[in-house]
Order: sequence, then C-alpha cells, then structure tokens
Amino acid sequence: MVRGKTQMKRIENETSRQVTFSKRRSGLLKKAFELSVLCDAEVALIIFSTRGRLYEFSSSTSSINKTVERYQRKIKDLCVNNNGIHENTQILKDGDMSMAKRIEQLDNSRRKLLGDELDTCSIDELRQVENQLERSLEKIRARKNEMFKEQIEKLKEEYQIERERYLSDEDLEVVTEKRKEELFIGRPEKQKL
Repeated sequence: MVRGKTQMKRIENETSRQVTFSKRRSGLLKKAFELSVLCDAEVALIIFSTRGRLYEFSSSTSSINKTVERYQRKIKDLCVNNNGIHENTQILKDGDMSMAKRIEQLDNSRRKLLGDELDTCSIDELRQVENQLERSLEKIRARKNEMFKEQIEKLKEEYQIERERYLSDEDLEVVTEKRKEELFIGRPEKQKL
C-alpha cells in the first residue's frame, strides 16, 4: 500500500482526527524518549488534547517540573541579557546623537571664526566671536613673545661662547676686568696718593 503525501491542514472528520492524534502523539513521545536516551538530553514534552487531557514525558527522574523550572530560569536570564543589550544599544545611540550635535556645534563655531556664515549671526553672537578672536590673538602674541625671548637668550649665549673662543687670553682678562668694574655696586674705593 502506497502512502500519499499528507496535506498539512485540519482534519475535518472527528474520528480520523482522534486516531491521527493518538498515533502521532505516541510517535512524538517515542521520539522524545529516543532523543533523551541516545543523546543524553534533558527532554520535557507536554501535550494537551482537544478535550483537555494532559500527556507528558520527562527524561529527568524527578519530574517535568524540574525541567520546566530550568526552562523558565533560562528564559528569564535571556530576557535580562536582552534588556541589558537593549539598554546599552540605547545608550550608544544617545551618545552618537549627542556627539553628532557637538560636532555640528564645533563645525559652526569653526566656520564663524573663519569668517564664514556670519550673515546669520546676531549682534551678540558676533560680539562673542570677536571676543574669542581677541583672546586667541592675545594668547598667540604672548606665546610668540615668549619664543622670541628664548631665542634671543639662546643667541646671546651662542655669541658669548663664540666671542670667548676667538679672544686671546689677554683680551679675555681685559673683558673680565671690565665686567667686574661694570658689576661693582657700592662705594668707590679711596684713591691712594
């Protein structure tokens, strides 16, 4: 006898439906048992008939409740992890949005400092840009003056080293004496007659 392909739709005849339920339930329970034995898996199977009868299988020795409790804990853990992932994703999205706004503000400020898009600025904004530019110029000038002073001191030291190298010993004594006279502070010595 050749079996035909079974269409997956509700069986209309109640007797045929009950017979099919009984056979397939037995086959499903057998497959659950085989899976638990062959693969050492913890299997729990719960079936309710249309009349409300309960059919169950559990591979654990205690009861199906143990497997169901384990399942509920696992689902709860997954939900907590998914919520944590969702919260982290939301925090990252918020951070990206605030970072994009900050970048836009900095870009607008840069354009204004360069003199672009000033026609949209109010008088107060123009004053703020002007004040910011003046403060920047003061800092730039102060740093430039500091660098000039450092460079001048360095050049003086180099000049002094070169000068001392080319002077003769006698000239060096004269320069040293002259320096001592220039650096002397106080009363002049009494001249001897």
